[in-house]
Order: sequence, then structure tokens, then C-alpha cells
Amino acid sequence: MDQDSHCTAERELLEAVSRITTSSTTSPSDEEENEPKAEISCQVRKENPEKDDTQDSSATLSPNSSMTTKELQEYWRNEKRQCKQIKLLFEIPSTRIVEHHLSKYVMYKIIILQTGSFDSNKSIIERRYSDFEKLHRNLLEEFSEELEDVTFPKKTLTGNFTEEIINERKLAFKDYLRLLYSMKYIRRSKKFIDFLTRPELQEAYGCLRGGQYTKALEILLEVIGLQERLTRGNPVAIVPTLCAIVVCHKDLENPASAFEYGEKALSRLCVHTSHRYYMPLLETMIALAYELGKDFLSLQEKLEEWKTKKDPIRVFTLKELAVREYVR
Repeated sequence: MDQDSHCTAERELLEAVSRITTSSTTSPSDEEENEPKAEISCQVRKENPEKDDTQDSSATLSPNSSMTTKELQEYWRNEKRQCKQIKLLFEIPSTRIVEHHLSKYVMYKIIILQTGSFDSNKSIIERRYSDFEKLHRNLLEEFSEELEDVTFPKKTLTGNFTEEIINERKLAFKDYLRLLYSMKYIRRSKKFIDFLTRPELQEAYGCLRGGQYTKALEILLEVIGLQERLTRGNPVAIVPTLCAIVVCHKDLENPASAFEYGEKALSRLCVHTSHRYYMPLLETMIALAYELGKDFLSLQEKLEEWKTKKDPIRVFTLKELAVREYVR
């Protein structure tokens, strides 16, 4: 293709991008408070960015002018996927009583389903009463007005382990999660997302730091789907988890799988080249591509371009970054 034809193709693509952006940002009005409705995650945000803890400070929905045609196509393909209506359902079908030497408590099994999905898309976690109580206390610090009419199940001095009390709390916690998710500011808040994902991620990163890569990978693959659905409007948020999966696969000598997840992470950083994971990820992907006999020259060019724009500073490797996540 000659230069004029290439420029024409670029202009046509950018015009198509503009049409996609215009159509995708036209959406119904925000849902009424306490009424769960599907969220169109690609709509223009009107809320205060300081209120949304999950939004990366460097995030932007505008494509970078230096992106290639292929990168622009992939970027907007991902953006169109983000426009699908999202809604999660919460079920608490069962519980179990845990007894230690000095403590006894009830663990509530929470199943999180995406509407219109098959069982393979469900996530299963367990939380105890004190976890819910801590969540409610933390949310009140930031969302006291939104939660002023929300009743939280009170702790009782006796009878906490009776079937009647446990069943009442199962229903109460199910309604509580449904109500929290129906509130846009709360479901996007870091505190709510952390409640649903942080314990598992802490365990996974603990295993990673201890060299238990198989166990860490098992947990990370379980939680990544839920984490992705919860942060659908901010795809950069799951980059650390994707990179941790890359590290696990790499250390388990699964370079093909490591490269696959690395591509997923890199696609989310194509317009976020200032992200702390960008350069270490590029370096890892170059090594993996070389090992797999794939083209690594384009990755090398991106790395060299990045280095020319940044001051020479100490940059951690991908593994060094991963082991520093979720350190208590």
C-alpha cells in the first residue's frame, strides 16, 4: 500500500472511530437510586472522578495519535465490547460453621452471576459476618447519605449459630449486596470491589511471593473474571492481576500461556504507556516472543520509543512489581 492509500485508510478508520464514539456515548439516563439496572459502561462519566476510587488517574478514553492502524482497531474493538449491558446477581445458597480453638463463626457462600451468562461465568467466594460489618462501616465513611435508609443485620449476643438466625442473615446479606450493587457510586467504589476480591487476591499474591506458583495461578484465574466484571468501566484496573498470571505461567515454564495473558494486559495499556507496568511488561513480552519464535521487533520498537520519552529511572521487573502487590 503506498503512502497516500495508507493515509486514506487512517482517515477512514478515525472517521469510523468518531462514529462509534458518538453512538456509544448516547445512553439512557442513570438508573434510579436503589433500582438495579444494567450499566452501560462506555457512557461519558459525569460523576466526580475523586469519588470513583477504581478509576486510574492516567486513564483516558481518547486514542493515542501515535497508535498504529492495527492498534486503533483493537482499541476500539475492546471499547465496543465495553458497551454491553452489565448486571450482576448475588446469591447466598449455603453456609458453614468454622470452629477454631478460640473462635467460632459462620462463613456465607456467595455466588456472583452475570445476567445472561452460563454457569461457567459465575464466581464463588466466602465471607463472614465481620467482613460484611467492616464493609458497611467503611462504606458509611464515604456514602453515609446513600446508606442512611439501609438497615444492616445487628449482631446478637446469643443465638448467632441457630438455623433461624443464619437463614435470616443469608437473606439479609443477599438483599444488602443487591442494594449496594444497585447504587452506581458504591458498586464502582474501591471499598466494594475490595470486599469481593481482595481476600482472594491477597492469598494469591502471598502464594506467589512464597514460590507457590501453581496455587497462586489457580486463585488468580478464579478471581480475574469477577474482577474484570466489577471493573468493566476501567479495564486498566486488572492489569496487575493479568501480569501476576504472566509471572506465574512464566515461572511454571508455560511461555505460550504467559504470552497470551501478556497480550491481554498490553492491549489494556496501549493508551496508558505511563502506567508503572508498561515497560516491565514490554520487556517480559520481548523475552517471551523471542523464546516462542514470535515477532518481537515491534515490541522492541515500542520499548525504545518509551525509553526516549522517559527520564532514565529505576524500573522494577514484572516479577518485582508483582510480589509488591497486596503486601500487608
